[in-house]
Amino acid sequence: MSPNRAALAALLLWLGASGASAGSLACSPDSVVFQAGGDPVAVRVEVADDEAERARGLMFRRKLDPGTGMLFIYDSPRPVSFWMRNTFVPLDLVFLDRTGTIRHIHRNAVPLDETPIPGAAPGDPRPERQMILEIGGGEADRLGLSVGQPMAHPRLPQDLAALPCG
Repeated sequence: MSPNRAALAALLLWLGASGASAGSLACSPDSVVFQAGGDPVAVRVEVADDEAERARGLMFRRKLDPGTGMLFIYDSPRPVSFWMRNTFVPLDLVFLDRTGTIRHIHRNAVPLDETPIPGAAPGDPRPERQMILEIGGGEADRLGLSVGQPMAHPRLPQDLAALPCG
C-alpha cells in the first residue's frame, strides 16, 4: 500500500471510530487533508513554523517520497515568495490562505533556481498566505489539487477554516 493510501486509510478508520461530523475532518499535526472532489486526500508533512525551519525548508534533500511534504506555517497571513536555492528535487508549491483554501499552485519548481516564486498569481486581490505546502514535482496533479480546494490542518484558525477539524 502506498504511503498516501496508508495515511488515507488510517484517517478514514479514525473518522469512522470518532464519529466526526459531516463537513469536518480528524486532524493531525503531521498531516494535511485536502477535499479533492468527493474523496479526502492526505499528505504526511513535516512542519516548518519558525524562521530557521522556514529558511532551511527542503534544502539539501535528494529525495521526497510521494504523499509527503513540508508545511510552512506563519503566525498570520502575509505576502510570501519562495526560491529553490540548494533544493535538489523539483517541487510543487501549494499556497493557502488563512481559511486553508488553495489560492495558487506553482508546479514543478526547477531545482537550484533562485528566481523568486510568488505566492499569488498576478492580479490576485488577496495575496496574503498563511501556509505553504511543498510536495514533490507533479504531486499536485497526481493528487488532483486545484485552486479553490480546502485543506484541513489543526494549526489553521478553526473558526475560519473552510474545512475545519472535527
